[in-house]
Amino acid sequence: MTKSLNVAIQMDPIAPIDINADSTFRIMEEAQRRGHELFYYTPDKLAFQQGVITAKGWPVTVRREVGNHYTLGELHEIPLQTQDVVWLRQDPPFDMGYITTTHFLDMIHPETLVVNDPTWVRNYPEKLLVLQFPELIAPTTIARDLETLKAFKEEHQDIILKPLYGNGGAGVFRLGPDDRNLNSLHELFSGINREPLIAQKFLPDVSKGDKRVILINGEPVGAINRVPAKGETRSNMHVGGRPEKVELSKRDLEICAAIGPLLREKGQVFVGIDVIGGVLTEINVTSPTGIQELERFDNINVAEKIWQVIEDKCA
Repeated sequence: MTKSLNVAIQMDPIAPIDINADSTFRIMEEAQRRGHELFYYTPDKLAFQQGVITAKGWPVTVRREVGNHYTLGELHEIPLQTQDVVWLRQDPPFDMGYITTTHFLDMIHPETLVVNDPTWVRNYPEKLLVLQFPELIAPTTIARDLETLKAFKEEHQDIILKPLYGNGGAGVFRLGPDDRNLNSLHELFSGINREPLIAQKFLPDVSKGDKRVILINGEPVGAINRVPAKGETRSNMHVGGRPEKVELSKRDLEICAAIGPLLREKGQVFVGIDVIGGVLTEINVTSPTGIQELERFDNINVAEKIWQVIEDKCA
């Protein structure tokens, strides 16, 4: 019999989520099945109060009923130190608000287990951790300076340009050999924030799909293929990408073997990596998705595997 755990979920508002696709919902559903008690709050309800990290939220139960997928208890405030586990599950953008929550959660971890480890979520945002594995990734430049980006475009001709801390496919542009929009896009992004841009050589294999590989505690458990919609470069399911069943290739396993030990060492329990044509493009540690699609395609309980790791850590 698994020991019942008190589990707090820091996530975006629960009401509008798609219960047939949302990975956080699936994690909560499995936790409940295993006898754990759930407490739900949004990141704006997290606070530091005279040495205590608190959250205002609700006891919550979930059910797989569209339009009636949750019931909240009474709103109240708890010290997060009273919880056995806190899940860091709000979606990016990876901005200063996001980073501040990781600092707060650092103050209770590891006495209260925070998943994924907030120190390394902060230090390893999706598009930066891959830079530690240059032999696995496409030619890449990260820069604010326009001339540096122009030189990269001149060298590689066909490139992808996107915000360094973007998510969900937002702000992703393909600039082909004859495209003349780099200056304008640089001007546009510079007017929005002070972040660098990331430029990568375009990978034509994206037309065959962008593979999302799920790793649990550094070990691959399966993958789904996300195929871009017709006329679209981006494969994100947020923008119309179609999930398909796919097997892990020898190359996928090589990539996982290279990055897995670091993920395990740094407490990154649930990670989703993106692979296009055997090339690693992102290591998603903030709020990865893909559990439900993988479970349906491969008929496995991915959420159970995640909870087994967490329960072992808590024991």
